[in-house]
Amino acid sequence: MSKKNINIALIGNPNVGKTSVFNLLTGLKQQVGNYPGITVEKKLGFLNLPQNIKANILDLPGTYSLNASSADENVVIELLLNKNDKLYPDVILVVAEVENIKRNLLLFTQIKDLEIPTILVINMIDRMEYKGISLDIPYLEQTLKTKIALVSSRKKIGFENLKEVITTYKSITTEPCLSASSIDEDYFNYLRKTFPNQSLYKLWLVITQDVNFVNLNKKPIAIATFTKSENELKRLQQKETIKRYQFINETLKLGQKINKSLAKDFRSQIDRVLTHKFWGYIAFFTILFVIFQSIFEWSKLPMEYIDSTFASLSVLANEQLPPGVFTNLIAQGIIPGIGGILIFIPQITFLFLFISILEESGYMSRVVFLMDKIMRRFGLSGKSIVPLISGTACAIPAIMATRNIENWKERLITILVTPFTTCSARLPVYAIIIGLVIPNKRLFGFLNLQGLTLMLLYLLGFGMAVLSAYVLNKVLKLNCKTFFVVEMPNYKLPLFKNVALNVLEKTKAFVFGAGKIILSISIILWFLASYGPGTTFSNADKIIEQQIQIQPISKSALNNKIASFKLENSYIGYMGKVIEPIISPLGYDWKIGVAIISSFAAREVFVGTLATIYSVGGSDNQETIAIKMKNETNSKTGLKIFNFATGISLLLFYAFAMQCASTIAITRKETNSWKWPIIQFLFMSGFAYFSSLIAYQLLK
Repeated sequence: MSKKNINIALIGNPNVGKTSVFNLLTGLKQQVGNYPGITVEKKLGFLNLPQNIKANILDLPGTYSLNASSADENVVIELLLNKNDKLYPDVILVVAEVENIKRNLLLFTQIKDLEIPTILVINMIDRMEYKGISLDIPYLEQTLKTKIALVSSRKKIGFENLKEVITTYKSITTEPCLSASSIDEDYFNYLRKTFPNQSLYKLWLVITQDVNFVNLNKKPIAIATFTKSENELKRLQQKETIKRYQFINETLKLGQKINKSLAKDFRSQIDRVLTHKFWGYIAFFTILFVIFQSIFEWSKLPMEYIDSTFASLSVLANEQLPPGVFTNLIAQGIIPGIGGILIFIPQITFLFLFISILEESGYMSRVVFLMDKIMRRFGLSGKSIVPLISGTACAIPAIMATRNIENWKERLITILVTPFTTCSARLPVYAIIIGLVIPNKRLFGFLNLQGLTLMLLYLLGFGMAVLSAYVLNKVLKLNCKTFFVVEMPNYKLPLFKNVALNVLEKTKAFVFGAGKIILSISIILWFLASYGPGTTFSNADKIIEQQIQIQPISKSALNNKIASFKLENSYIGYMGKVIEPIISPLGYDWKIGVAIISSFAAREVFVGTLATIYSVGGSDNQETIAIKMKNETNSKTGLKIFNFATGISLLLFYAFAMQCASTIAITRKETNSWKWPIIQFLFMSGFAYFSSLIAYQLLK
């Protein structure tokens, strides 16, 4: 065993602390990626066990049963049915939660029937006394035909014992808890005779999986040709579930005791407030208000430090490196471009921090439940709330999350409206523009006006998503409804390690994902801004000197005029001039136009693009990007470009526009058609243009 890694599959219902168990077993020895061919995230960890055993541990998506109804749940089934998979488990850890062990055991009994060594890991045992729960472990082990490990991910209890139990997995019987043939003796005897070399329950899962999928492009299973009708299979699945719960109820009658008189539970009292039809919304918007106020207040100092550091780096590069093309590329292209995005790491980190805390504490499920009551009026499924809320981080995983919505039309509507939700990529644009055009003042002594504006932009995006869903619901004539079920997990203090790992992963993914795009675009933009066609660009020095012979100016002002003239006559200048007539009614000059076009690759590129253009177009690289944008003037009118009217116009444009090629690509993949992403792009961009146009014309 020491020569070969064993494979461990970690499986469990949502909200049982499975990820916490995974993190404590593996620490930082993890890899995050996607399953081949689909967009469901997988986590693979590595751990050392006693007796010199090394293990790969795969954290599988949460599932309530092996009767899969979504693509991420199907990942679990396909791994457990495919012995040729390199991660096919030698042993399975089914994580249960001590307060909901009855529900968790349904999945456990199904997995036990797959004839793979299975260990039951009961988590959150620190709450047993709090809830007045006691367990008869020897009886449960004997009845469930397994070994049980009691752990607490919060208190970090029982994990050494769990590792010891894993090392003895070969001694665990693979005998099922409940014979599958009891569902329908005649039918299962027929299957056994037809496929004598197959595991009976695996065969049953293969037959029934096609019944559970709708519009998920699942490959047809050949065995389905001789099976019962869909209605008959559904009836047998229901019968299986009933029989399993009968077995679980009988087991827990003797294996679990609950003395409610000893319980010390305050959850119900808290839920009465947080899910109340009035006070629940007050609490939710108060939390949102605190979050957005904090994002601006806490990130102010580190942002100023990062901004000034990159400005100094540009100056240092110019002074220390030999003059030439390479130095210009470093000082005017790469450094300002990267600095234009890294400045927003503090705000993005705080955003992910707050989202992680809300998820870890159990409050996010209350938000889902609370908002479902509103969403139903607009034709959205309750399950649509999860993608819309997760869209505040990024629209791409949010659109992937719609795979949990069984009804195709409801799923389609959710996919189309999710990009309206304000994602973290918009945050750099919002932050820089708000900082320029919204005064840093306090209302009533405690309301930060800039933080309040940011919150309003988030609410605006969410409101537009809901309004668009209402319109699509009418246009697509959505008649069918689905019922919404959400689990209310227990409240708990967020684990620092889980929150830190989540923030680290999300921030790293944002920075490195955006960094690759920004670096390449910065280099391209620098080239386009540093060179131009014809003799006008190459003779810029002489042309400007002839123009100012009448009125001599300082050398610094002369250099600035030459740099600005070269920029206007560069390749990028000509490109910007072509689109300027289209965007000038919105209050934008050609430089903003170039930034808007380049930010189609990723919204956050907007700031990096302007940082590169202004660095090439000006001689003073010591100024920060914020100061450069603040001082930028219109060459025709002499007025500041980033005034209040232009700022509001830009904020509205980025609130509504589909400025993300990756989102279009994922919409194409999830809808399996170019029709919907094209409609999505045209509608969002058109609406953004006219909203910005109206706002600028009214405010200028």
